[in-house]
Amino acid sequence: MKRIPAILRVLGLTVVFAFFAFGGLGHFTNTEFFVAIMPPYLPFHLAAVYISGAFEIAGALGLLHSKTRRSAGIGLFVLTIAVTPVNIYMWMTPDAFPDVPEPFLALRLVAQVLLLMCIWWSTKPAATPTFEPAV
Repeated sequence: MKRIPAILRVLGLTVVFAFFAFGGLGHFTNTEFFVAIMPPYLPFHLAAVYISGAFEIAGALGLLHSKTRRSAGIGLFVLTIAVTPVNIYMWMTPDAFPDVPEPFLALRLVAQVLLLMCIWWSTKPAATPTFEPAV
């Protein structure tokens, strides 16, 4: 497999960091929005918004150090999967979100898949060179 250029890995990490750092802060500065997009069948809306926001910020900070980057990436990957019901709910109930264009609701699911790929790819350990004796 071809090695990923370092600049692309840094770009991917930057995107993931910004997404979760600013998104996590949004859970605390725009709480009403995040509570409003929670599916009614999920409990503890306000607590879930604050907890997920804290995990997003913690995960983003974990990306900054190479020793915690992989664990942070796995945590953010799992968190992104855990919030999938919110994106599905928004997509399936567009009337509940009249201020959001319907195509954007479907694009959220596509963007989520792309985000998962970026998290996994940018936080996996860099390939270490192996010693292969010359024959």
